[in-house]
Amino acid sequence: MEKRDYYEVLGVEKNASADEIKKAYKKMAIKYHPDRNPGDKEAEDKFKEAAEAYEVLSDENKRARYDQFGHAGMGGAAGGGYGQSMSMDDIFSMFGDIFGGRSGFGGFGGFGGGSSRQQTRRFRGSDLRIKVKLNLKEIAEGVEKKLKLKKYVPCTHCNGTGAEGSSGTETCPDCNGTGSVTRTQQSIFGMMQTQTVCPRCGGEGKIIKNKCPHCSGEGIVYAEEIVTVKIPAGVAEGMQLSMSGKGNAGKHNGVPGDLLVLIEEEAHPELLRDENDLIYNLLLDIPTATLGGTADIPTIDSKVRVKIEPGTQPGKVLRLRGKGLPSVNGYGTGDLLVNISVYIPETLSRDEKAAMEKFQKSDNFRPNESLKEKIFRKFRNLFD
Repeated sequence: MEKRDYYEVLGVEKNASADEIKKAYKKMAIKYHPDRNPGDKEAEDKFKEAAEAYEVLSDENKRARYDQFGHAGMGGAAGGGYGQSMSMDDIFSMFGDIFGGRSGFGGFGGFGGGSSRQQTRRFRGSDLRIKVKLNLKEIAEGVEKKLKLKKYVPCTHCNGTGAEGSSGTETCPDCNGTGSVTRTQQSIFGMMQTQTVCPRCGGEGKIIKNKCPHCSGEGIVYAEEIVTVKIPAGVAEGMQLSMSGKGNAGKHNGVPGDLLVLIEEEAHPELLRDENDLIYNLLLDIPTATLGGTADIPTIDSKVRVKIEPGTQPGKVLRLRGKGLPSVNGYGTGDLLVNISVYIPETLSRDEKAAMEKFQKSDNFRPNESLKEKIFRKFRNLFD
């Protein structure tokens, strides 16, 4: 199923402010919240869809990439995808400020008396950033890269819990496993209640009695991991792809961070890139430019032969349609532009010099006014 536009999901314009996006998401979250729609799969899907849209549009960098490249520039293009593996707990954990720190929307009074679901804190792992260098062929076709990364992964000895054995943890006595504590105090407006993260367990709802000796109770260890990155065709220098959940593991089975893949482009020995077009400079000898002939033009993966018309002038551009690079959004393919230059010998033999002096006296070797104006017009366009 094709993803909907994130702005359409939240019902906002593309120039919406951060505050407008947050308000729109809050409205959607209240409408489709699972406590308000128990057992409604469609409402749950829309709740997750709105969370996915807000995750991107509320982040300045992610929003800029989305505005430029659409869904292809986000996680889906890199084989992961924002929101695809996002659970309800992930959503409540990541957007606790929206939900008032609990699933029942404590900040709004809840629905039907509030939810009985306990929402404890899940630590989020940090993001990883790597650079991947691609050649033009890989950019033209798309490529799958297997990368060996050094990163934090869940400890296999304790299965990421940080505790030694099944009896290594116990429910936090201060918050009774909820991860938060409520304090009541008198104010000029009457009795006021405030809810904060439990200082004893850090919001996890449990405390570790016996720490795992392999990870010192953190639940994560530093190790190597092979990650497969699928890079779409048409990416460009400086573009950043994101793989959700492929960054550093979170402590105590927390939410993993993202893997950010920064694209670098290798210089091609003969072709220059101009967005989706490629440029090749063809240097002709005087006889071929004068008499016509053929020339072999390199493309990304082969060569093509083109016809050179008699009297071809320097600065003429031949356009080979469809021989450029594909758009990362799938909107067509660029062209290969062949710029014509003519080689003028720097030294001549006696016979060659005599021949050129003879040609010099011929009117055919003198440019007429219309030709000079045509060449000058092309030259002037370079600076417009």
